[in-house]
Amino acid sequence: MITNFDYLKNEPKFSAFANVAISAEKIILMDPEASIINSRRAMEFAIKWMYSVDKALEMPYQDNLQSLMNEEEYRQLVGADLWRRMDYIRRCGNNVAHGNKKLGRDEAMLCLENLFIFLDYIAHCYTENSTERTFDKNTITARMEKARESKVAAKNIREELEKEQEVVSEQPVLEEAVTEQPVETDNAVAEETKTEESSAEAVCPYCGSALE
Repeated sequence: MITNFDYLKNEPKFSAFANVAISAEKIILMDPEASIINSRRAMEFAIKWMYSVDKALEMPYQDNLQSLMNEEEYRQLVGADLWRRMDYIRRCGNNVAHGNKKLGRDEAMLCLENLFIFLDYIAHCYTENSTERTFDKNTITARMEKARESKVAAKNIREELEKEQEVVSEQPVLEEAVTEQPVETDNAVAEETKTEESSAEAVCPYCGSALE
């Protein structure tokens, strides 16, 4: 399965957050909230990686995500627009983790897009010969459409199987009815023959009059 974050695996130094970011995109259809959690985790791992390699950043006393993001040097480094995107991921992740609000695919998709922009920023700043990339929603929406089509196809197959099962379940009843009918006819013929024989025994062979 191709994702928007596969390029991160080409840089071994991004291994701390590459797989988590890829996982966030892969599971968005199955579990949007888990995707949001993974987007938040990937972002946190990436921020901590930045603190570990960038000498301009000094690790704060508390190394939780909010503290790392709110360091003045860090906010100036990433800029206001990118920081707001990152904060959206953080807040969505907190809502899911603490059950404050039910979130779905729309929020998960926006988290993925914001994460992509953040990690693309890291790739530009901390690697050589980085190419310009854009977030491709089609890689995800195509999977959504395929899943929708598969669901419809599975429903149609299930309905066809149910119809066939109904025909099969009725089949023994019809065969039993057909089998029993000749038996009843044979019995009727036997009774009629027996009656005729009894009547024949009660008639005089000479005069044809009934015997008492």
